[in-house]
Amino acid sequence: MIERREGRPAPPARNCQTVKRFILTGAPGSGKTSLLGVLAQQGYPVVAEAATDVIASEQAAGIAEPWRDPRFISKIAQLQAHRQQQAVAPGALAQIFDRSPVCTLALARYLGHPVPARLSAEIERIAGHQVYDRRVFFIRPLGFLEPTAARRISYQDSLVFERVHEREYARLGFELVDVPAGDVAGRAATVSACLRAWAGPPQNAGGSE
Repeated sequence: MIERREGRPAPPARNCQTVKRFILTGAPGSGKTSLLGVLAQQGYPVVAEAATDVIASEQAAGIAEPWRDPRFISKIAQLQAHRQQQAVAPGALAQIFDRSPVCTLALARYLGHPVPARLSAEIERIAGHQVYDRRVFFIRPLGFLEPTAARRISYQDSLVFERVHEREYARLGFELVDVPAGDVAGRAATVSACLRAWAGPPQNAGGSE
């Protein structure tokens, strides 16, 4: 299950020092959600994308295009920080995040919004404390894009947005690990092999849920 944890922050899990946090990102419509669903089924704790949930909440409140409001960026950063600081299930060796504050920074650059103090502080925190593994799974485009209520961008513009992501991650010292276009099973196998090598097997690797 992909986690959407919105309650009060829990105390850090006792194994939090051994859990490696990995970012999975890419252009809109690149197939991240399907890939993360497979990884979650394999037993990896997956933290859901904050921006999509902020958009859904705002649209439910009657705001059709919440990304036009500069406060949109700060709301995403706040939710990302909250979710990242939740406790991890005991025994987990790797945790996967659907995007990170670096993606939110790329979004601010792409939309032409100012970078809010909340996001700047979060970028400084994750860089200074090495919150995330420096190796970032970068999911490459599939060659097409299906619009959704939260994804109103052309395929060509999504490629521009992808390049903004690449620049921001590289500028902050992250290493992009390309996951090329392909079927979801093959992509999941690629990511899972890396996770096993870098952190260890998922929690249900022995067959239990």
